[in-house]
Amino acid sequence: MITPQIENDLKAAIRTIPDYPKPGIMFRDITTLLGNARAFRRAVDELVQPWAGAKIDKVAGIEARGFIIGGAVAHQVSAGFVPIRKKGKLPHTTVRVAYSLEYGLDEMEMHEDGVIAGEKVILVDDLIATGGTAEGAVKLLRGLGADVLAACFIIDLPELGGADKLRALGVPVRTLLSFDGH
Repeated sequence: MITPQIENDLKAAIRTIPDYPKPGIMFRDITTLLGNARAFRRAVDELVQPWAGAKIDKVAGIEARGFIIGGAVAHQVSAGFVPIRKKGKLPHTTVRVAYSLEYGLDEMEMHEDGVIAGEKVILVDDLIATGGTAEGAVKLLRGLGADVLAACFIIDLPELGGADKLRALGVPVRTLLSFDGH
C-alpha cells in the first residue's frame, strides 16, 4: 500500500478531462504525470516495489500508455518488454483476442513469439476500468503459456469492476490510486 502523501502527489499530477471521449466520462489523463519527472519516477517505483528482486522475464504493456509505463517498469526490473497492440499494428506473426471496452468491442494482438511458455510476466497499463482490455491481454499471455504474476495499473476505477474481474481470473492486481466514477 502506498502512503497517503505519495497518493496525494500522484493524484495531483493527473489531469481530469470531463466529457471525454463522450458525455459523462471523466477521463483521467496521465500525460501530465508522465511529464512530471518526480511523479513518473515515483509511480514506476511504486508499481514495481512488490517485485523488487523477483525473477520477472517480461513486462507486457497494453497500447498505448501501457507502452510508456511498461517500458519503464521493464527497465526497473531488468526484464524484456512485450507490446500488446490493436489489431493490425504488429509486423510479424501474431495471436489475437477479441475483448470488450468500456465504449464497445475491439481486438488486440501480440507477436506469437513475444513470450515463451513458462515465462513470468507482469501486465502493465495506466488505468483499469471495466477490465475488458486487461482480461483480453491476460488471455493472450496465458494462451502462449506465460505465467501472469500480476497486473499493475496507476489508476483503478473500482465502480467499474475491472480489478475484480482480473482477481477472479487468479491474477493479483496492484493499483496506486482510485478515482470515483468513470
